[in-house]
Amino acid sequence: MRVLIKRLHPDAVIPRYAHGPLEDAGLDLCSVADAELLPNVAQAVPTGLSIELPPGYECQVRPRSGLAFKFSVTVANSPGTIDPGYRGEVKVIMINLGREPYQVAKGDRIAQMVVAKYEAIDFEETELSETERGAGGFGSSGR
Repeated sequence: MRVLIKRLHPDAVIPRYAHGPLEDAGLDLCSVADAELLPNVAQAVPTGLSIELPPGYECQVRPRSGLAFKFSVTVANSPGTIDPGYRGEVKVIMINLGREPYQVAKGDRIAQMVVAKYEAIDFEETELSETERGAGGFGSSGR
């Protein structure tokens, strides 16, 4: 599948699979600017890119597991969603859950994006069928 992409900044890096599309679901997103992530402060880090997704597809922006495990840096609204109608710059809302500031350097891989198909739906208001679980919510299935 082809997705149209535009560089908004000359140093923007086109997303790519680290190990190829047969081994990776996510494409790496890179920062186009230096940024300091202070502990517990969300910050939108620019990628310098905009994309045009086909109708019926979304792009999910997800954390990189290495950043999360090694430095406690993650995507605050994970997964972030880029809708097919959005044409603005892709920015990654990052948050540092660690105790010390984290430095993002221009060109660093900061997140991954996964393009996924979705179904458009219409709601029909009605009574719902009964189930064994019923309204049992968080923790209802035990530990």
